[in-house]
Amino acid sequence: MRKKLLISFALCWGVALYAQKSISSPEAKLAELGITLPSVSAPVANYVNAVRSGKLIFMAGKGPRKDDGSYVTGKVGIDLTIAEGYEAARLVAINQLAALKAEIGDLNRVKRIVKVLGMVNAGPEFTQHPQVINGFSDVMVAVFGERGKHARSAVGMVSLPLDIAVEVEMIVEIK
Repeated sequence: MRKKLLISFALCWGVALYAQKSISSPEAKLAELGITLPSVSAPVANYVNAVRSGKLIFMAGKGPRKDDGSYVTGKVGIDLTIAEGYEAARLVAINQLAALKAEIGDLNRVKRIVKVLGMVNAGPEFTQHPQVINGFSDVMVAVFGERGKHARSAVGMVSLPLDIAVEVEMIVEIK
């Protein structure tokens, strides 16, 4: 009986250690993906990057700012391909994560990415907004796993500030 208890305990302990090792922190996932978070840019107008209300963080819209400070600009479907729009949305995700980390200090505090609003600068005939905003959503899921899956809207805009290709805002629940 005692031997069975010891074996059961050892198996449970091994499963717990395995589970703990297989759960990767968002920071580790970013490193694994080769993503380095940039410095956070100041808002371009009279607003703040994030507002806290209880356990929710409302992130202001961010654009696809590149390392050199310039933005990916143009209309998806006219000036940019869907693949280029996807990459622009991916860049927005990285910028949003940088702003979120600056606000909460540690991405391990993220309980859930709750809601995403993705806006695509596109012409009137363009209809593939979800494929573009997948660039953002795919990063959130890659970094946070199940906690990164979110409700989402992906819409087209006749224009966006500074002619940026994509703008995304999000709501995040923290622990």
